Amino acid sequence: MWTHEESIEIEAPAARVWQLFRDVAGWKRWNAGIEHIELHGPFATGTTFTMQPPGEDAFVSTLIAVSENAGFTDETVIDGTRVVVEHRIEPTSAGGARVTYATQIHGPGAEDFGPLVTGDFGDVLKGLKRMAEAG
Repeated sequence: MWTHEESIEIEAPAARVWQLFRDVAGWKRWNAGIEHIELHGPFATGTTFTMQPPGEDAFVSTLIAVSENAGFTDETVIDGTRVVVEHRIEPTSAGGARVTYATQIHGPGAEDFGPLVTGDFGDVLKGLKRMAEAG
């Protein structure tokens, strides 16, 4: 198993971050790693979405846990490798939010696959911060 965790402090309420998470079609505005994305149903546990990174094949992920204003977890399985990413939102005492992306990868090539999956998370979190703080 391979794990990675990355966080950022955002000067916007957890509810604002949650709005951005629920707007799956809008993820492209703050995540440059998405060329195309489509949610296949409501933003709820069990719903799938298709995401295509720039210049790569699309893949399907499943929302395996969704908790309003607290975050969501998605799961992607590719060639026997399971990638689970928790997107946690924790309110801060100053009225903002701490957002954490926690990743676990199981299966063949997890050690090699991990850095490819999480390599842009710092930039993604910075983009999310910019959008959330812009209102």
